Order: sequence, then C-alpha cells, then structure tokens
Amino acid sequence: MKITAAVVEERCGPFRLQELDLGPLREDEVLVRVAASGICHTDLVCRDQWIPVPLPAVLGHEGAGVVEWVGDAVTTVAQGDHVALSYDSCGVCPQCAHGRAYYCHRIFEHNFASARTDGTTALSRGGEAVHSHFFGQSSFATKAVAHERNVVKLDDSVPFEVVAPFGCGIQTGAGSVLNAMRPEPGSSIAVFGAGAVGLSAVMAARVAGCEPIVVVDPRAGRLELARELGATHVLDASQRDPADVILGITGFGVDFALEACGAPAALESAIRSLAPRGECVVVGAPPPDSTASFDVSHLFSSGRRIVGVVEGESMPAEFFPRLLELWRGGQLPVERMMRTYDFDEIEQAVHDAESGETVKPVLVMS
Repeated sequence: MKITAAVVEERCGPFRLQELDLGPLREDEVLVRVAASGICHTDLVCRDQWIPVPLPAVLGHEGAGVVEWVGDAVTTVAQGDHVALSYDSCGVCPQCAHGRAYYCHRIFEHNFASARTDGTTALSRGGEAVHSHFFGQSSFATKAVAHERNVVKLDDSVPFEVVAPFGCGIQTGAGSVLNAMRPEPGSSIAVFGAGAVGLSAVMAARVAGCEPIVVVDPRAGRLELARELGATHVLDASQRDPADVILGITGFGVDFALEACGAPAALESAIRSLAPRGECVVVGAPPPDSTASFDVSHLFSSGRRIVGVVEGESMPAEFFPRLLELWRGGQLPVERMMRTYDFDEIEQAVHDAESGETVKPVLVMS
C-alpha cells in the first residue's frame, strides 16, 4: 500500500512529503486513516535530535482519524470508528499494570525508538526501511499504524482537528493540573510558558477554581490570550523577575507552579515562587544536558516539592471523555489557540510554531 508521509532525513532537516510503502500489519495493530495531526514541540526537538530518534523517520504523535483495518487480536475498536491517537506503552510492566501507563518502564522504547519492539518498521522507501511507529503512530502521514493501547474511540461528532492535539499537548497541560496537582478551589497557581501546554493548564486551572492564576511568558500576544482563557495576572518574563512579582501578588508564593517552557531559568524562578508546601510540576523539555539550581534550604525547610510529570498523568481512554465534556461545555476552548494547515503546508506550520505566530498548528490531511 502507498501512503504519503512527511519524512525527516537528517538532524534539523525539513519535513518533506514523500510516497512510502506500507507493509503488512500485525494482529495487534490498527491502521488509521489520519484526518488531522497536531504539531508538538516534542516533534521538533526529535527532528533536531535533542532526543536521539533514528532517522530517516516519520514523526507526529497527535493524530486523529478513521480506523481502516484492525488485526485479529484487537477488540476495542473496529473498522470505521473515529479515533484519537496518543502515547504508547508496553501494557505489562508494574506501572502499566497499576493503571499508570504514562510512567511505563519501557516508555522510551515504545515512543522514541521509532520502530516496533522487535526493531522492524511498517514503512519503507525503495526497499529501504523508514523509521516509524513514533509514539506508536507516526501521524505525519495519510495513514498511521497504531495499537489498541494508544487508540481512543471517539463520538463521530468530535472534529478531528480539535481533538488531535489532545493526544499530547492538551492532555499534558490540563492533566498536570487536574490529574497531578489536583488543586482545591482557591489554590494559587503560576504557569511558566504560554504555549499549548501552558494555556491548556490555564484553562484547567480555571475549571478547578484556582485563584490567582498567574501566567509568565515573554510574548505579549501569548499573555493576552492567556488572560482571555482564564489568567488573572500575566507577567512579561523579559521585564521583571517573575518570582519577586508572584511573591508580591500572593504575599507568600503560590501553591502550585507549572514549568512548561523547558527553560532552566524559568524552572529556577518557578521554584522560588512556591509558598510553603508548594509544588512545582516540571513538564517542559529543555535542551540536552540542561541543569537548574535551587536553594536546598528553601526547598526542604518548608516542605516544597519538585516533581516531573509525563503526559499529564493521563490515561487517554479515561481522560479524553472528561476533556471533551469540558470542551463541549465551553470550559476548555482549545480551538482558540489552534490554526489549521493543509498537510503540504507542514514546513510553514513548523515555521509559524517556532516563530511563535501560531500556538498550536494542526495539519489537516486531504
């Protein structure tokens, strides 16, 4: 079978649409005709080899579309079902067995090796293998090979271009608040970084009844959007020390801080902004070998905590319906930060994401 996919050939190289061959599938696999796919920061850092994904490869991990075929071992979805795609996992390790697949012991192998666990790939070009199965999907393509574990069945009324980014960015931001932090109403929160993850966290914080909701970012347009989506205070990180301003707003710091921009300086500021027993959740992906420093006495003397969170601690099959209910109710207007692009405009979409012109680009496949 022939498909069209965006292939990255080399470190920092462009996404080029090419015709590839899709080989035989297996009994535990699901073939999805991709209708839309979000572009995530993780796709770009893998393109640039911050994370050593083997190349050439087809990336993309926020796909949504229609099931075209299922293997004999698949029981939860069928041909014709509308689905969203998310991260993959092994399904059998202790974390997976306890319903915490987002901390799967083999999460790197299942999401970043860009191959099946036996090292094979379903895609090829002129007889030569092209790495795929990125996050169990490689959704920068007209068809994606997924698994039962990372496919979420949808109501047919859900727009693919809206739900696609739920697969990573939106569930990471919203889940970090609703699943990991679980703030009580009236809790204070500071969000460092007003990208798709940070803005999703802002909307979730408003749902949770947080007050105040402080957003830190150097881009005026992002801060304006953050205020429209629920932020009570916005801070230009390039003008003032955010921690000092946050302490001035709250008097003693925030109950929760989310570092969502992958900048060590932002993480240090987020930690300094914590109130006693405050918690800093780290989800931003920094450059390789990045380090941050903090005052140890500040941390332990008042019970402050730093914790890393993966995929918003979301089990997509359980969390997506909750997010979609909030979206339908107008409490999670994620489309406000999206812009759609035709698949062949992928390089423009990437440019607009990197320049900051677009918060969340979404590719629409014809």
